[in-house]
Amino acid sequence: MKVVAQNRRARFELEILDTLEAGIVLQGSEVKSLRAGQCEMVDGFVRVETGEAFMHKVRIAEYSHGGYSNHEPTRKRKLLVHKREADQLRVKMEEKGLTIVPLKIYFNEKGKVKVEIGIGRGKKAHDKRKATKDRETKREIDREMRRRR
Repeated sequence: MKVVAQNRRARFELEILDTLEAGIVLQGSEVKSLRAGQCEMVDGFVRVETGEAFMHKVRIAEYSHGGYSNHEPTRKRKLLVHKREADQLRVKMEEKGLTIVPLKIYFNEKGKVKVEIGIGRGKKAHDKRKATKDRETKREIDREMRRRR
């Protein structure tokens, strides 16, 4: 599995309650850009419209050798999920306080582009501070353990 892009900001801002894997409908130049690692997903989010899931505001840069047949970098892209999963996402989307965001874009073992979608709830400021403090503490402990070897 080759990870192309991760939404680290979403993991910091949101408490991820559930994850889901989905395929994505792409144009040829978008796949080539992803293979080159040209993707930003900081502002990305997922919406369910008319029973289908779409990913918005994920920027896949134009392919450098694409010419006139290049794609629009921030277009909305259809996600390939089962009907049942789309209905579950719609229910979660309508629930107050929950957000659906793309967490990671990667190529699976078969070479297909997949998106990991996360359903999350916003963290409070004190939760973010606690997470940062825990991360720093863990880093210090690991550093000490390496020194003592």
